[in-house]
Amino acid sequence: MIDKLAGALNFHQEVLNLRAERQKVLASNIANADTPKYKARDFDFSSELSKAMDQGRGGRDGLSLATTSSRHIPAQAPASMGRDLLYRVPDQPSLDGNTVDMDRERAQFADNAVRYQAGLTILNRKIQGLKTAMQSE
Repeated sequence: MIDKLAGALNFHQEVLNLRAERQKVLASNIANADTPKYKARDFDFSSELSKAMDQGRGGRDGLSLATTSSRHIPAQAPASMGRDLLYRVPDQPSLDGNTVDMDRERAQFADNAVRYQAGLTILNRKIQGLKTAMQSE
């Protein structure tokens, strides 16, 4: 029973995790808008979601580090390091080599925030529906 509940909520959990990671990437772009030679980054949300769903829970934990001895401490790299961060192609790069387009970044940031909030609302309603179905009348 718990496995079915986890399976039903796994997709929404992955969506929210990816939206949160994308928000960090977009915030980093905005924060570095005046940094010379900074290259704006982003990732393809749909391909990363497909990859996360194919890999299951193990794909969300990040990169596992190889050990050559049993005495090594096992470790995990952050999950964002496993993402295929791409460089944005600028419409009009600045003279100092910075490729951050603030209008585009603000629009992407706002769009991602709205989609994150929508994901939270959908997940909340799904949980409320499951709670209602489990309650006796």
